[in-house]
Amino acid sequence: MSAPLVVRREDADALVAILKSFEIQKTLGHEPVLAALRHYPAQPPRFADFPEELHPKLREVLGARGYTRLYTHQRAAYDAAAAGGDTVVVTPTASGKTLCYNLPVLDRVLKDPDARALYLFPTKALSQDQLAELHAFTDTLGGDIGTFTYDGDTPQDARKAIRARAHVVVSNPDMLHKGILPHHTKWVKLLENLRYVIVDELHTLRGVYGSHVANILRRLARLCAFYGSRPQFLCSSATIGNPRELAESLTGRTMTLIDESGAPRGERYFALYNPPVVHKALGIRRSALGCARDVALSFLTKGLQTIVFAPSRLSTEVLVTYLKEALEKKPGSEGVIRGYRGGYLPLKRREIERGLRDGSVLGVVSTNALELGIDIGSLDVAVLLGYPGSVASAWQQAGRAGRRSGTSVAVLVANSTPLNQFIAKNPEYFFDAPVEHGRINPDNLQILVNHVKCAAFELPFDPGERFGGEELPEILGFLEEQRLLHRSGGRWHWTSESYPADAVSLRSVSSDNFVVQDVTREPRVIAEVDYDSAPSMVHEKAVYILEGRTYFVEKYDHKERRVHVREAEVDYYTDAIVSTKVRILDRFQEEPAARARRSHGEVHVTSQVVGFKKIKFWTNENVGAGELRMPENEMHTTSYWLTVPRELMAALPFSLEERRDGVVALSYTMGQLAALFLMCDRHDLGVAVGDNGQGEATVERGLARLVGPGSAAPPPAVDYEPNVFIYDGYPGGIGLSEPLYRLHDRLIGESRALIASCACREGCPSCVGPVGEVGSRGKEVARVLLDAILGPS
Repeated sequence: MSAPLVVRREDADALVAILKSFEIQKTLGHEPVLAALRHYPAQPPRFADFPEELHPKLREVLGARGYTRLYTHQRAAYDAAAAGGDTVVVTPTASGKTLCYNLPVLDRVLKDPDARALYLFPTKALSQDQLAELHAFTDTLGGDIGTFTYDGDTPQDARKAIRARAHVVVSNPDMLHKGILPHHTKWVKLLENLRYVIVDELHTLRGVYGSHVANILRRLARLCAFYGSRPQFLCSSATIGNPRELAESLTGRTMTLIDESGAPRGERYFALYNPPVVHKALGIRRSALGCARDVALSFLTKGLQTIVFAPSRLSTEVLVTYLKEALEKKPGSEGVIRGYRGGYLPLKRREIERGLRDGSVLGVVSTNALELGIDIGSLDVAVLLGYPGSVASAWQQAGRAGRRSGTSVAVLVANSTPLNQFIAKNPEYFFDAPVEHGRINPDNLQILVNHVKCAAFELPFDPGERFGGEELPEILGFLEEQRLLHRSGGRWHWTSESYPADAVSLRSVSSDNFVVQDVTREPRVIAEVDYDSAPSMVHEKAVYILEGRTYFVEKYDHKERRVHVREAEVDYYTDAIVSTKVRILDRFQEEPAARARRSHGEVHVTSQVVGFKKIKFWTNENVGAGELRMPENEMHTTSYWLTVPRELMAALPFSLEERRDGVVALSYTMGQLAALFLMCDRHDLGVAVGDNGQGEATVERGLARLVGPGSAAPPPAVDYEPNVFIYDGYPGGIGLSEPLYRLHDRLIGESRALIASCACREGCPSCVGPVGEVGSRGKEVARVLLDAILGPS
């Protein structure tokens, strides 16, 4: 579009003035709280003419919507699609990526009314948002271009009409997996005429979810070949380090990469804010959550529309509570601050999105649920509470401010973890770092076998047919032994009465959500909680927070997937304590590393919520605790681990308990830095510590001190030989342990440098963790232990 760049000067001046006020704030020892400030000047647009062959009707509609020309990347995407290529477009937020696939799709449907397209978005919310954009085009174009969503909310009576009339079906991978592919005989018209498959937000398709989606797209391509079509894949993504490689792994096609944006970009500032030190000896900094609240308020009180990204659902609700108390005191001010996260019901989310677009909502606190491209208008400020775990996510969240034009600000408020402090003290690492790679492993045996079952249900397998990188005869033979397949005439047929797609969850162990029911008055459903989060969020005696309102959990029914809550005025929130055990199953590689050993292999991980803490609002005081025994979650995965020989441990001049504290302290530092060096999300990894002699590891960190007296872990044995496990957080693993095995020397070396350079005396959240969790000598032991492993520095 050729719309001019609009800069609201008064807002721009206010934004810059607030940033300048951060520059003069100091911490103990005169360390500035503003660790870094980068300025990115506005960039002008670069245009290209409409393609000659573009359908006249589409050219007319584009002109009516204000498009006189295309951005250069939009024209490049159209040309590549018109030439029959598969494409992946990687340009910044709000650069007009949507038109990169809408244009070739609508052009093809206008020229060939039998042509069909399938749009895949990662969430239902994004599907609805993009459907509105498509309807804006198709309604103006006239004619009969059927455009419909097909997801779990689509009424049964509408589904038959959609299958018959839809030129464009807007769906998500989950629905393709369970609702379309297994019922392909009802979708013949779509599959035999399918010309385009749109895969949006490609960067979200990584890890276990991306590995599943790659197999779903293999199944789709297999059915398309059966019905005589070969659709083109048009993908789009936020910035990641390997877009072409990821797109090719997902689709099995050779991709054309389009990554030079022609869209304009408004002036931007990006600040790193490091909370002030309030106790130098202990290295304690002011709460990052409290600082994020103050940073957000400094903008909100000036009327600047602000989004705050919080790392968890709990911190989201705590921040909403704080901001509402500060800004919703006057009559008529209710609703200017809203929360937004998974678990909110769809109507509530749509209401919040509309409020952001029309300006009635001044501030929103969100998990990464708003990181994706849902249209929430043009915001002024993005505040990030803590480094979100990847460079790509940080820039995606920052890009939610100033999406269209004008001056915008992003402020990353560092927390006290080593990962955040490493970034605050080495800002160039963040600003100049390469963006993370999206890693998937579609040939993970556990995932692959599940999708081979689904594919066999859909169509029999022919002799010599391939599905992914693994040899199929062995897998098909195994399924035949399990009496799921029967071989007849050289082909393998599905014989079981079961419906395999129902048993395969794309994201977690179980696809069942828990329903949260308010029983204060008439029972009513107020939210949902996913299966994996339920034991830690809505266990009995938990405080559940929804948009600043607190509820007490009265009943947790695991079998029925139901939780009963009652409104309660409390001045605290709850935080679950999780115990994790790791057992070695197989060693893939093992070798000496300096005076220790490094290994990677297969492990069995069991996790369980064993207790909870009560944390007071505002002061963050621990005001109580309780014990729990929630159901266990189990998985097989892969892990890297460091083994410290028992002889080296025995030579350390500390008591047995102090030695164990030192290992736990070291594990904290290693776990934080591992995510940084692997360039993966922090939540992709788990950390555990245990005794190699006993063949099992337990996350011991803080459990005895947090749960209370009488539950302290037994002291380690005299021949204690610790393992520090850093394991892949997904069943079967997605390939993180082997790179970490190779990065061992850097991980150990940087851990020693970080611990040695920290100014605290006995340990703090910025190096080995707080003294209360690692003991008064934890830092000292960790430092001596690393020196013993590596030799004098």
